[in-house]
This record gives sequence, structure tokens and C-alpha cells, in this order.
Amino acid sequence: MFLVAGLGNPGEEYALTPHNMGFLTVDRLAERHGIRIARKDSRALVGLGEIDGQPVMLAKPQTFMNLSGTSLVPLMEKHAIDPGRLVVVYDDLDLGWKALKIKPKGSAAGHNGMKSVIGSLGSGEIVRVRLGVHPGHPLHGGTEYLLAPMKRSQRAELDEFIDYAADAVRAIIAWGVEKAMTRYNRRAPGLNEEEA
Repeated sequence: MFLVAGLGNPGEEYALTPHNMGFLTVDRLAERHGIRIARKDSRALVGLGEIDGQPVMLAKPQTFMNLSGTSLVPLMEKHAIDPGRLVVVYDDLDLGWKALKIKPKGSAAGHNGMKSVIGSLGSGEIVRVRLGVHPGHPLHGGTEYLLAPMKRSQRAELDEFIDYAADAVRAIIAWGVEKAMTRYNRRAPGLNEEEA
């Protein structure tokens, strides 16, 4: 079984913030594939179903972002999910708005949610889908930006971005990481130089 975990913060006040892109993507997958994310399990809300014929568990840890690993690792142990079947979806302030980068492994690169997942799992060999949320202008407070409601301009483009992210996750499950990377990795619109 695949475990697709979207990282975010529980609570209505965080629902449409850049830090909740992982939750939004998992919700879109649930909507598309008829999966109900409602059951509480290992400090997460989860739903079971299928994506492209593969059994999948969708999860939204309810521990708050910086403790995501303390929910996901017990969930994986309880359901005997191999680390190679874990896909983590999260916002990334190092990437411009609407950029998407699938990576088969790596460090947390300063992302506290991924730091928690890697630390709890004891491995960086985790497939991740990084969703670019940097607005393209200098920020004076990264944390304040991540936890504030999205601007109207971002909300106007959010639907397409979340659809694209959900397509990328489906591709990982259906075709594997390498093919999904080739098809779905993209830079932020308007940027020519290579991003992190």
C-alpha cells in the first residue's frame, strides 16, 4: 500500500495558507478518487482507497507541521507500510509559486515538517513532492507569510496548481518516480534560472 501524506496544520485558520499545500493536494486526490479522509489513526486523519488500481492510504497528520513524523512513522508501523511506498507532499519556500519538484530522496533543506519525518523515520530515502510557494518578491518574515491566508492572486491560481500536484502524485503511483519527475517537475512560471 502507498501512503500519501500531505503536510500542513490542522484548524480552519490555516486552511488556505501556503503552509497547507500538502493538505490541499491530499484533499484533491481524495475528491478525485472517491476516498473519504475521516478516520482518526496515529494522530492523523486518514482515508483508504485506490489510485490507478493501487491500494492507497491518504493521510493528513494532525500534530502540526513541525511534528509530522511523530504521526507518520507510527502509522507506517501499524499498517506495515514500507518507507519506499511513502510519498510526502509539502510546501517549499525555496521554490517559486507554482513550481513543482518531485525528488526520490534528500535532506529536509530547512523544512521543519520534513525534518520531523526524516528524523522519525531515520532516513532521507523518502519520495517527496515539493510545491513552490515563494511569491517572487522579497519576504521579511517567512513564517508569517507561510501561516497567513493566501493573497487573492494566488487563490486565483490555486485550483490549477493543486490539480497539477494531484496529477503528479497519481503519476508517481501509476508510473514510478523517474517517469513522474520527467513529466511533472516544473519551474515557477517566468523563471529561467535553475531552482533549488
